[in-house]
Amino acid sequence: MQDNLTWWRGGVIYQIYPRSFMDANGDGIGDLKGITDKLDYVASLGVDGIWLSPFFTSPMLDFGYDVSDYRDVDPMFGTLGDFKALLARAHELGLKVMIDQVISHSSDQHPWFQESRQNRTNPKADWYVWADPKPDGTPPNNWLSIFGGPAWTFDSRRRQYYLHNFLTSQPDLNFHNPEVRQANLDNMRFWLELGVDGFRLDTVNFYFHDAELRDNPPVPAGEAKTLGAPDSNPYTWQRHVYDLSRPENLDFLKDLRALMDEFPGTTTVGEIGDDNPLQRMAEYTAGGDKLHMAYTFDLLNDPHSPAYIREVIERFQRLAGDAWPCWALSNHDVVRSATRWGQGEDPVAYPKVALALLFSLRGSVCLYQGEELGLPEAEVPFERIQDPYGKVLWPEFKGRDGCRTPMPWTDSAQGGFTAGDVEPWLPVVPRHLPLAVECQEKAQESILNATRQMLAFRRAHPALVDGALELVDVGDDLLGFIREGHGERLLCVFNLGAESLSTTLPQPGIPLQGHGFASRLDNDTLTLAPYQAAYLQLDT
Repeated sequence: MQDNLTWWRGGVIYQIYPRSFMDANGDGIGDLKGITDKLDYVASLGVDGIWLSPFFTSPMLDFGYDVSDYRDVDPMFGTLGDFKALLARAHELGLKVMIDQVISHSSDQHPWFQESRQNRTNPKADWYVWADPKPDGTPPNNWLSIFGGPAWTFDSRRRQYYLHNFLTSQPDLNFHNPEVRQANLDNMRFWLELGVDGFRLDTVNFYFHDAELRDNPPVPAGEAKTLGAPDSNPYTWQRHVYDLSRPENLDFLKDLRALMDEFPGTTTVGEIGDDNPLQRMAEYTAGGDKLHMAYTFDLLNDPHSPAYIREVIERFQRLAGDAWPCWALSNHDVVRSATRWGQGEDPVAYPKVALALLFSLRGSVCLYQGEELGLPEAEVPFERIQDPYGKVLWPEFKGRDGCRTPMPWTDSAQGGFTAGDVEPWLPVVPRHLPLAVECQEKAQESILNATRQMLAFRRAHPALVDGALELVDVGDDLLGFIREGHGERLLCVFNLGAESLSTTLPQPGIPLQGHGFASRLDNDTLTLAPYQAAYLQLDT
C-alpha cells in the first residue's frame, strides 16, 4: 500500500494545463495564482497530486514546450515566488506536485543554442545535434519532424543542419555530450531542492539519436502504424529506429534515477511515443533503477472496445516484468476521451464508466483537467487555432486546441475562467458551460460527483491501488479482471456499451457498494445495464 515514499505507486495525478486552468489576473491566459486559487477544488476530488504542464520562460511557439530558461517562470504565468506559493499550498492540502521537464530539445532562444549556432568552435558547439549536408546540399538523412516536413533545418552561420524532432524553433539537444546530460540533471536538481515531488518527462525516449545518422526504414505495406500521431502525418510512415529510443538512453535514465533517489519520495513518469510503446514502457521502468513509471498512447488513441483494452492489458503483462505503468485516457495532446471514445455514446453515463475503468486498472493514473466533468472535445474555428501542429495539417488534423480550451468553472459567458473582459487565448465553447464545475457540484448524479465517489471507493479498497491484476473471461462484449492484494480479491466487470449484458461469474462473489454503479446478481449470473460497472468481493 502507498506511503509517503511510494505515494506515486497507484497514485492518481491530476494534470493541469496552466494556460487554460484559471486566469487570476484577467489577461485571458491561465496563471500560477489561478491554479493556487483552485487547489482546494483539486484536493476535493481525492487525487494524490498534480502535474503542471510547462510554465517556464519560453517564446511560447509550442506553448511552453520550447523552454528558453529551465530555472524560471515565464512572466505570462507569474513569478518564481508564485510557484513557491503554489507548492506550499499544495503541500498544505496533501497534494504532491510534479512538473514537466522538456529536455530532449530547447527553444532556439535558449542561450545554449544562441551560442551553439555561432560557429563550430565555441564552448557549446556540440551541445545540439549538428550535421553536414549531403554533397547535393540536402539534409543528412530522411528523418522527419512530427510537426511536418524534414527534421533538419539549415543554419547559414555554421553551414550545417540542426536536428529538430518538432518545430524548427525546437532544436534537439545532443545527449551524446556528457556536459549536456549533466546540465539537464543540474536543472532538475534546482527544482527538487525547491521541493517539487517529481517530474513528468516529455518525450522521454527522444533524448538520444543514432550517432551514425542512419535513415529510418519505411513501415512495410500492410503493417500497423503505432506512434501517437495522425495517419495523415508522413511521420507515421517510417519505423523510428534511429531517431529515438536508442539504447544509450537507458544509462541516462539510471543517472536520473540516482538523482531522484537523493530526494526520497520523489518520482518520475515518462511519456513514450514509440513503434513498440509497451515494450519501451517495460524497458524504461523495470529494475527499479530507471523511471518510476511511464505512459504510452495505447489508451490515448481511437480503439476502445473491450477486446482492444483486454489486448493492451495482456500485452503489457506479457512484457512488463516488474515495470509500473501510468494510464491515461486524455491529456493535452489528444482528443478528449469523452469524444474520442465516447462519440455516439451516452454523454453522461459513458464518461462515468470509462473513468471507473481507468481508476480500476493496475498502475498509476493521470486524470486530465476537465475529464472529471466529462468535457467533450471543443470545436475551435480555424481563425482561432493556436496550435502550430494544427495549422500545418489542417483540415485533416485540427491540432490539439480542442482539448486545451479553458476550464469551465461557472456557466457564465467566459465560464468563470477569467475575471477580465478580454477574450481568452482559446474560446470557452458554449457546450462546455452546462458542464461547469459550479453546475455539477449541485447535481448529485453528475460526472464530477461520480468521479469523487469512485476515487473514494478506490482509496477504500487498496487492492485497486496497487494489487495484482488477472484478466478473466466474461464474454467478448464485457471487460473483466480480478484485482488482488492486501487481503482482498475484487472482481471488476465493465459494460462500456449501450446494451444490457449478462455474464456467468467465474466464481462466487458478494457485490460491493459505494462506487455509484448498479448491477443485478441472480445466483451466478451478473447483469449490467448500459454503461455500468460491478465490483464483487471474492474469497481470498
